[in-house]
Amino acid sequence: MFGFGTTEIILVAGLLILFFGAKKVSDLARNVGEAIKHIRGGFSDEAKKDTTDRTR
Repeated sequence: MFGFGTTEIILVAGLLILFFGAKKVSDLARNVGEAIKHIRGGFSDEAKKDTTDRTR
């Protein structure tokens, strides 16, 4: 994954928790997940519109 090993990922996660606290990091992760879900939903809605427009 981009040249990062397990140790580096754990170190970065530990630093994030140290700097921001566990509550802020979990809120951030939740918000990023929701944003990705909305983006994917938007793309699938656009794809559905394109296919229905082409069939008419």
